[in-house]
Amino acid sequence: MHPKDLNIADFTYELPEAKIAFFPLTQRDASRLLVYQAGTITTGTYRHIDQYIPEHSLAVFNNTKVVEARILFKKPTGGQIEVFCLEPHESYADITTAMAQQGKVLWCCLIGGASKWKSGQVLTRSIAGPKGETVLEARFIEKRSDSFLIELSWTPAFLSFAEILHATGQIPLPPYIKRIADKADEERYQTVYAAHDGSVAAPTAGLHFTEDVLKKLHAKNIQTDFVTLHVGAGTFKPVKAAIMNDHEMHAEFIVVTPGLIRKIAGHQGHPLIAVGTTSLRTLESLYWLGAKLLQDPDCFSSELPHVDQWDPYEESLQQYTVTDALEALAAHLSEKHSGTLVAKTQIIIAPGYPFKIADALVTNFHQPSSTLLLLVAAFIGDDWRKVYDYALANDFRFLSYGDGSLLWRG
Repeated sequence: MHPKDLNIADFTYELPEAKIAFFPLTQRDASRLLVYQAGTITTGTYRHIDQYIPEHSLAVFNNTKVVEARILFKKPTGGQIEVFCLEPHESYADITTAMAQQGKVLWCCLIGGASKWKSGQVLTRSIAGPKGETVLEARFIEKRSDSFLIELSWTPAFLSFAEILHATGQIPLPPYIKRIADKADEERYQTVYAAHDGSVAAPTAGLHFTEDVLKKLHAKNIQTDFVTLHVGAGTFKPVKAAIMNDHEMHAEFIVVTPGLIRKIAGHQGHPLIAVGTTSLRTLESLYWLGAKLLQDPDCFSSELPHVDQWDPYEESLQQYTVTDALEALAAHLSEKHSGTLVAKTQIIIAPGYPFKIADALVTNFHQPSSTLLLLVAAFIGDDWRKVYDYALANDFRFLSYGDGSLLWRG
């Protein structure tokens, strides 16, 4: 069956609210770890995840950083309007460029209380800080199909938009965590290796890792490296269509160095572990980008490199070796004298997907009827039910602040 014909109703399970983790554990690496390999399930903790990974493996993490994307504005009448910054306007080359804008920026947003925002009304928020007062203004530009285009401007104008968000915004917890983010969330809803501003949701598989755990991996001769995928709110987008053909997958920016692309090309024969579904989507996207270049060397000459959601299921793109595809991608970057690959991926990984790069996946337990659950089902097959039944029966904590798993592909 082609993944387009999959029925999302076949990928659901009963998730009691009591199984959802609404707060993180006191210690990151105390989270429980379910290990699935060749049909067998064992359990441990993240503190000892190195015991379940062979030496000479390569573990790849997503080092994106969650930004304070929720901004609350007060109207003169006392009412409140929430502006949730989703992604930059398409006129910016990438999120890094948009985050560096000074003085003003265009951003696609969700608006809480949009009906209360009268046409022409400018929303203002003032914050007193150590360097004086920061004033942020929001102007409604246009309504789009699934968001609003907002112009945000501020003084002092020399501040970047990233600095403005840090000063005026709040960490956006997932919608199913129905509470206001507190001071602890500023640290705990962020990985210890977060480096690049741009996500509105954390790459949650990485939340369990500490500096001590990373040191243990290195001590066992397990290499670590990083990609950047800026997680959008679309990661929580429910699948409302009956079949996957009618579901539009969200697109996200990825940033990868040529050095990592070459490292993966030379790592064949040793296990590669994707830490998180976002890392997995990024790594697999590298193959398809390279395959598209092999098929058409000029395919990215006039646009940002991208992977469409159904590209991986085109047989003509599946014929190349991983090494050939990655070397083509690295050569393209070299020709362009580019120190990084910046691309967009809309890849959807569902049962029937032909995996090319990842051998294992570290991931949390995901919502029923979600594209993330489809990804897990693609990775380990029908045993996803066995894994989730075991986790529910043995009191594992679910979703973003919950426990997690190390899943080995057959």
